[in-house]
Amino acid sequence: MDDEREYWEERYRTGDFDPPETPSPLLEEVVDLLPEGRALDVATGTGRNALFLAAQDYAVDAIDISEAALAIARERAAERSVEVDWVRADLEEYEFPEGAYDVVMVDFYTAFDRLPDLKGALAPDGILLYEHHLRSAEPVDRGPEGDRYRFRSNDLLHACLDLTVLRYEETTRTIEGRTAALVTLVARNSAGGAQQYPEFP
Repeated sequence: MDDEREYWEERYRTGDFDPPETPSPLLEEVVDLLPEGRALDVATGTGRNALFLAAQDYAVDAIDISEAALAIARERAAERSVEVDWVRADLEEYEFPEGAYDVVMVDFYTAFDRLPDLKGALAPDGILLYEHHLRSAEPVDRGPEGDRYRFRSNDLLHACLDLTVLRYEETTRTIEGRTAALVTLVARNSAGGAQQYPEFP
């Protein structure tokens, strides 16, 4: 994964890729419904979701392959006086701790091969939040070029049916004047015929 690391290092160093500082709208929308405790932010980039969770009193681990991105994230954490455990690691090889997290956030990272391990990292009743780009029959101009790093319809849903799916949506959305096809999932590490279902905003 040296090529991938070098690709992201270069993009962050040159300023070619600068994700927003504000957290994911999905995370902002549901944060009051999430269990308290420990959180994992996967492919954190410059830390927008990790910093938000830390400000909500979560103990946060945030992982990314790019040291340049994490350097920016550390600066932002210092500016906001919040603590995050920043981890520079290749997510293809990283060993996630079993049953450790009350919240796992995956925001625009193709972690399909690692989904079993990410689900395994959820504590009982822990929540997985996942937002990613979709393949679309309609023209879209936001997100990765081509379909390689986009999910097919219902792929994420089928992959998470061993959890209790609380919310699932596939939609087209306009963001900063550009069109994106997106999937969002909120799922809980629980099972059984009778479940509790939060009322989302």
